[in-house]
Amino acid sequence: MGEIKQARRVTPICGVIYHDGRVLENSWWELEKLMGEVVLESEEYPFDLTQYYFEEMGGPLKRRFIAFEGPSDPAELATWKLATNSLEERLTKAYAEEMGVARPINLDPGYITGAKLVLATTKDFAHRLYLRDGIYAEVTLSYRDGRWLSHEYTFPDFRDSRYHAFFNKVREHHCRHN
Repeated sequence: MGEIKQARRVTPICGVIYHDGRVLENSWWELEKLMGEVVLESEEYPFDLTQYYFEEMGGPLKRRFIAFEGPSDPAELATWKLATNSLEERLTKAYAEEMGVARPINLDPGYITGAKLVLATTKDFAHRLYLRDGIYAEVTLSYRDGRWLSHEYTFPDFRDSRYHAFFNKVREHHCRHN
């Protein structure tokens, strides 16, 4: 029988998709309160490899990633997703009408370890594992032989290497502090 051990700590991240930067600015302190002090933030990337969110969020869409201090317990992933869903609802009530969109922001919490990037979702699919309270987790990217590797179901923008330099910085931070 294998020995039961505590889970290794992780570095929390959050991907943010938005059209208007004001809504991102107004989510920042709540994300810090939930996930910890911001230690790294990515540049702003165009979210242009899919039209999935365009109808409800408008366009052109942008994406940023935020990494938080950590180290954190990976069991918190479902808590982070439930809280970011609530934050999205509050921001929708505050900004949707003014911005003329149904959904002004999309928050995707997750974490990075030395070996993987994991994201939380409310959508079940063949490659996702149920956590609790309607929240699932997926290994979106794996890290092996010095590079990020996608999987069969990896989202197109994660499959593209545009985010990988930032994920490398987060991974390096994680490996130094864990």
